[in-house]
Amino acid sequence: MPMPAWRRGDVSIRMNILGISCFYHDAAAVLLQQGELVAAAEEERFSRTKHDHGFPQRAIDFCLQQGGITAQDLDYVVFYEKPLLKFERILSTTLGAFPRTWGVFRESMIAWFNEKLWIKGQILGKLPVAADRLLFIEHHLSHAASAFFASPYEQAAILTVDGVGEWTTTTVGKGRADWDGNGRNEIELFSEVRFPHSLGLLYSTFTAFLGFRVNNGEYKVMGMAPYGAADRVEDVHKVVRVGADGGFHLNMDYFSFHRSTARTFSPKFEQLFGQPRVHDSIFFTPTTHPDRDHPDWDEATAARNQHYANIAASVQRVTEETLLKMAAYAHRESGLKNLCLAGGVALNSVANGRIMRESPFENVFIQPAAGDSGGALGAALYAYHVLLGKPRSFVQEHGYWGKGYGAEEIISAIDAAGVEYRRLDDEEALARAMASDLVAGKVISVARGRFEWGPRALGNRSILADPRREDMKEIVNTKIKFREPFRPFAPAILEERAADYYELSDADSSYPLRYMLAVYTARKDKRAAIPAVTHTGGTGRLQTVRREWNPLYYRVIESFGEQTGVPVVLNTSFNLRGEPIVNTPADALSTFARSGIDSLYLGDFAIRK
Repeated sequence: MPMPAWRRGDVSIRMNILGISCFYHDAAAVLLQQGELVAAAEEERFSRTKHDHGFPQRAIDFCLQQGGITAQDLDYVVFYEKPLLKFERILSTTLGAFPRTWGVFRESMIAWFNEKLWIKGQILGKLPVAADRLLFIEHHLSHAASAFFASPYEQAAILTVDGVGEWTTTTVGKGRADWDGNGRNEIELFSEVRFPHSLGLLYSTFTAFLGFRVNNGEYKVMGMAPYGAADRVEDVHKVVRVGADGGFHLNMDYFSFHRSTARTFSPKFEQLFGQPRVHDSIFFTPTTHPDRDHPDWDEATAARNQHYANIAASVQRVTEETLLKMAAYAHRESGLKNLCLAGGVALNSVANGRIMRESPFENVFIQPAAGDSGGALGAALYAYHVLLGKPRSFVQEHGYWGKGYGAEEIISAIDAAGVEYRRLDDEEALARAMASDLVAGKVISVARGRFEWGPRALGNRSILADPRREDMKEIVNTKIKFREPFRPFAPAILEERAADYYELSDADSSYPLRYMLAVYTARKDKRAAIPAVTHTGGTGRLQTVRREWNPLYYRVIESFGEQTGVPVVLNTSFNLRGEPIVNTPADALSTFARSGIDSLYLGDFAIRK
């Protein structure tokens, strides 16, 4: 093995740490150089397989390329959890309830003995790193580090909530950072909830019951909830008991996820909530389709779906209130003013908004890849700052850590597609052209710069439209994205103008707003101006945009505001239903061709239909 870079005597060579997450949910890789994030990407962006959980070889290759190194230059490789502890939990829980758990046991053993049990060997077989430089960090510790060591705070309480890691499903703790080399970095997780009791699995169970795919449709439940009344909260509390401190306990009589691979809820759950909604069937209520002439309209279906919307609203309410109790407990036990959130449940933007507004904390930080993909970042940061004792210097100020493409690559893709284009080398001219298209009612797509880290498109791989048009929500949902008409869109707004349109303050220090991770209420006098991005109840999952981090995107919104008086655009991810967000120029051209998008801005090139 070559000598690690930091020992070679060349001070210009940085310590290179590769973080990896895979084999369970969204696989990803990140690269740190001397503690600074250089590259981060989910594997799905390269493989084009939604939620790809396989070994992230393509993402790794990109990270190494972006860092200007080869695998030989890696000093450490860090995995985001401890596989043997997870294997212990699966064996313990399945054998403890055998033979009812035979199906789970059989499928789990096949998966583990074919792939997951040999993670160490797989990594060492693919990457030339010494065995003692392959590190494994516990799942929730990786989550905690992904938020705290990417935040700007010296001290913070930490809350991690997801489906399940090894054994743990929820943790409460605190972190301390060393910024000057005179202290120490540490994370203490002082409270936990263990499997099978899981807020993430509770929400996923309702996701399945409501007709959506587990680990893919949870955000649809959140989007369904505003169309319902939370009149089944008492029933939800029959399946989950929540304490005053946010600690919770599932009544396992209502669940099947611990003993079945096919069902997450039991017959008793159905006795309480009724028949499950037909999987992937169309969802609409009288509120989502107020026009009775709509081709999808059916009175009986609308009434039936109202029942499901009410259930969605109820589980969303219980989730929010449980998280608020947890946050209050974290504040009381830590005595700190800052909170860092991580885990898949930290992607619940409605709950996040309530924590930011209603919890005792002054500041809240969530990094954009809060789910399992972000565990790769947390594992790498924990290794660097805690295990190696290196002081902090990095703060995650933006989300643009993916791959970008140059003019030659773009022209090659355009030529292969055989489409006409116009080149706009002047960024101001490009911004004005994009804004003019939006003012003219066109739906535009953008694929420019490095793609975003996490599940949200933040202006570099986005579809943009005019938020002033009430019909734009349905146009983009049904004719462009080919998805459910009730799905909401994000308002992207200039950071300094956010308080003019939404009931908030200190947008410049509210990191979750940069990443579309919090829902806030629009001011009553502004709602009519932006109907396409104002959700039921008058809220919006907004993205604040700062010129410093994305000057072109900022200028597009600014120019649109100069022409219309509204410094807001509709933003949604540049993809079609069931597909990952676009990555390459070829991805962008293909998606553009297969949709109703009017214009594509690919790098410095404008392409119109």
